[in-house]
Amino acid sequence: MQIGDQVRFLNEVGGGKITGFQGKNIVLIEDEDGFDIPMLRSQVVVVETNANNFVVKKKPEAPSPRVRYLEDNVDDDPSERPMSYQAKAKERKGGDALNVFLAFVPLNTRELSHTAFEAYLVNDSNYYACVALASAEGAQWRLRWQGVVEPNTKQLVETLEPSALNDWERLSVQVMAWKQDYAYSLLPVTSTELRLDTVKFFKLHAFRPSPFFREPALVYDIAREDQPEDEDLNSDLLSRVESQDSAEEVEDELAPLPEPVPQRTREEEREALKAAKRALKEEMRAQREKEHTQRDPHFSKPNHIPAKDEIIEVDLHIHALLDHTEGLSDSVLLNTQLTEFRIMMDRNMKKKGQRIVFIHGKGEGVLRDAIIKELQHRYRSCTYEDASFQKYGFGATMVTIR
Repeated sequence: MQIGDQVRFLNEVGGGKITGFQGKNIVLIEDEDGFDIPMLRSQVVVVETNANNFVVKKKPEAPSPRVRYLEDNVDDDPSERPMSYQAKAKERKGGDALNVFLAFVPLNTRELSHTAFEAYLVNDSNYYACVALASAEGAQWRLRWQGVVEPNTKQLVETLEPSALNDWERLSVQVMAWKQDYAYSLLPVTSTELRLDTVKFFKLHAFRPSPFFREPALVYDIAREDQPEDEDLNSDLLSRVESQDSAEEVEDELAPLPEPVPQRTREEEREALKAAKRALKEEMRAQREKEHTQRDPHFSKPNHIPAKDEIIEVDLHIHALLDHTEGLSDSVLLNTQLTEFRIMMDRNMKKKGQRIVFIHGKGEGVLRDAIIKELQHRYRSCTYEDASFQKYGFGATMVTIR
């Protein structure tokens, strides 16, 4: 097939001219109204063309009297009748076991806190899979997508904004599988319930390479090797979670409403910062005493020598340090993060060669600039560089103790 060839459809009435291709299997056909229609290669047949890619117009032959009689007495044109033949779908070697996955792919891995996510159903088998995907709404369910996923393909289900992830926390996926043109083993209809950890969607290391996508993806098993993924375990877990949620709802209804958290004054913020510094000094003193008791009597330095590939990861995101941030100003939050940075630096200053990765996020770069300033003035002997982009993106700095 070439651009410009005239084609007609096998299973539908009509045809047109080829204007382009999408991938290896999709042909764009321009119909008589000027619209491009995507069709599978197997569903079109090329009308005869010459070397210059122009349609060869054959001279009409004078019909015989019998043909004229038949044309006068038959209402429909045989060429306009729908074709009943369709080529069999090719089967992939090693695809006779049912494998179905639910995958999430971020549109922008550099800004996971703001980007949208594409949800896909992946059918990695020679079966046709009729899938019904639903999300929980209390004790009821809402259908998100239903349809047939063809063999060895993936189907885009929905594009999710970060604010919509909570609606997908509890999912139900029902799958019925069959083969269309080949003999197959009868598989039971499966129903799997999943509980998604929405926190993983904002952590870069949770998205890993997969054979189904070019970009890193978060992949959940629905059915693997003809078996649903931990169906009983998920059902038991969800029943316990539902009973716990209902008990918590009753307690919430009986409990009084919490009072609003008052805003701190500047004096209270200074006192909170001083308390954090005192806690840092106390921890450093306890650490020195512990190291002193663990030293070898034949040497004056601690025994611990960090391994070559040993890396300490420290998450400086404020939600990883504090359970509640209501009423705290930006300066207090920044000082809390810098206090944690100093604690980890002072705790490891005697471990020469130790590497520490501080995960601070990209954001506006305020925390990163503050860390660099600390390293340039307070920890001059240490070196620093951007951490691995593949693992942390642009939001981490690796410090090496010297």
